[in-house]
Amino acid sequence: MDKDITIEELKNKVQVFCEVRDWDQFHNPKDLAIGISTEAGELLDIFRFKTQEQMDTMLQDKEKRESIEEEVSDIFYFILRFAQLYDIDLAKALIDKLAKNDLKYPVEKSKGKNNKYNEI
Repeated sequence: MDKDITIEELKNKVQVFCEVRDWDQFHNPKDLAIGISTEAGELLDIFRFKTQEQMDTMLQDKEKRESIEEEVSDIFYFILRFAQLYDIDLAKALIDKLAKNDLKYPVEKSKGKNNKYNEI
């Protein structure tokens, strides 16, 4: 389905979902950022104290995978809503950020390493 829908179409779906519920009043930048953080914390909690083997098993289990997908979707929802309300072109923002990161993390210095840019 990722190949069948654009980011703009997803933003529009989120917009309609929120507008018919009169939720614009609750979606200021701070509260949307809190939503992103809260949902990311819920995703993180699923994996807390799990080994790689346990996480792999979770991702293969239908019910556990559904819970993981729901948390990822909740994060994505808040990101889409933030971008929709505050006119952020997500594709452009990501491409621009990748270009900046390309300069911060040159392949010859960062390949196979997880050091922060100021440590390479």
